[in-house]
Amino acid sequence: MADAHLRLEHIRIVSERTVFIPHVFANARQDGTWEAWIEFQPEGGGSGCATERETTQPNFAAVEYWAQGLEPVYFEGAFERAVALASRNSSR
Repeated sequence: MADAHLRLEHIRIVSERTVFIPHVFANARQDGTWEAWIEFQPEGGGSGCATERETTQPNFAAVEYWAQGLEPVYFEGAFERAVALASRNSSR
């Protein structure tokens, strides 16, 4: 479970007629830094997919700054990574 999260309403990823909204989740680590990943959740509910760690930042404010600076093309690549990871995990 994440310690904090940001919902990025201004970004939409469309795949196979489903609209996904990215959420950036973050956890505080034992060393005081924060790690963050992106989860893509279908707009109408249902199963989504998530990336592995996308960044490590010194604090949550830095995670917010990082997330707000991401361009739509970054989320497109992150979505592809998340789908590939979900595919690999389901085949195990």
